[in-house]
Amino acid sequence: MLKNYREILSIPGAWQFSAAGLIARFPMSIVGIAQILMITALYDSYTLAGQVSAASIISYAIFAPLLAKLVDRYGQAKIMTPALIICVTALGLLISSAFLKAAPLYLYLFTSIAGASSGSLGALVRSRWTMVVKTPAQMHTAYAMESTIDEFVYVVGPVLATLLTTSIHPAAGLVLAITFTLTGGAWLLSQKATEPPANVKQISGPQTQIILHPLILSLGLVYLCAGTVFGSIDVAVVAFTDELGNKTMAGVLLGIFAAGSMVAGLLYGSRTWRFPLWKLFVLGVTALAIGTTLITFSNTNFSMALTMFITGFTISPTMINVNTMVQRTVSANQLTEGLTWMSTFMSIGISLGAALTGRIIDHTNSAGGFTVAIVAAWVMATITLAAIPILRKASQATDVMGTH
Repeated sequence: MLKNYREILSIPGAWQFSAAGLIARFPMSIVGIAQILMITALYDSYTLAGQVSAASIISYAIFAPLLAKLVDRYGQAKIMTPALIICVTALGLLISSAFLKAAPLYLYLFTSIAGASSGSLGALVRSRWTMVVKTPAQMHTAYAMESTIDEFVYVVGPVLATLLTTSIHPAAGLVLAITFTLTGGAWLLSQKATEPPANVKQISGPQTQIILHPLILSLGLVYLCAGTVFGSIDVAVVAFTDELGNKTMAGVLLGIFAAGSMVAGLLYGSRTWRFPLWKLFVLGVTALAIGTTLITFSNTNFSMALTMFITGFTISPTMINVNTMVQRTVSANQLTEGLTWMSTFMSIGISLGAALTGRIIDHTNSAGGFTVAIVAAWVMATITLAAIPILRKASQATDVMGTH
């Protein structure tokens, strides 16, 4: 099983940029829950916590594709170095504002700036893989490994954030996110040998509107709903553990959810599948919808952990298939933007799920929050089934919009 992973990591420069990307991506699993825990501790409001988290994610969703387009044109280091400096500065100001009990307007402002400047670091790493791998099989393994790294981040990150925030200091989780952003981001952006070349000449030529491509739009809508599921679960799990009198378990449960996905990603990426890509994707989305429904029947930490781990098995393979279809669809000089659109749709969904669930929980309980996840999951499955003709065509293509 590990042979394929050893092969791609032996490529010069590969393990270095992948490891740096791992560190730099930790904040994506920390900032959301750290903000929710800090704000509920200081302001005693799930509604405000959900809205602040939503503001960050909406801002990310608006600006991440713009940053990605600039990265494709001018290069990763030139664009993302100043962006990440702005990001960590804004997070620091968010912490200060919260402890001064500033008006919510300041919280919205600084979290929005942080979200707008964070960019999609996972897309940067995946773009680097296209520069070093030589075969489609290697690309499959590389994308599988990166999806597994994403899930590892989501296993460890929420646990660290929750333990630090609830046991040491309400701002400790966000301080950790700042540390990871600075160290991982600096290491990744300093690696020039594997950085994709800039495409400055794109500016004067006609640009393909990636978002208007039927596949990108279809996958984006699926990701929007999936993000709503994940955002809803993030907030509902915090409320669920609070109702059981052990809020610290929130990070553990979310980590277990991601652990299921991480294990599935490792297994999925260790072999080349002969089933059509679109069928695997449809199966994964349907299984995720069923699993989300089962989560809502859990009433103890143990049963919640069990169902979340099983449901997590559906996530990473589905994400791998999405990244593969995008990589086959967009041209090489627009790949960062194409991959970023996926995380953008996901982020919009997460913000919607977090904001709506926070408001519902304030008026009901965690069960009401989980209902949001169920509805979003089955809407996601419905969209996927409707898009089967588009998915089938894309999964068979080697390049629809350009030449790699």
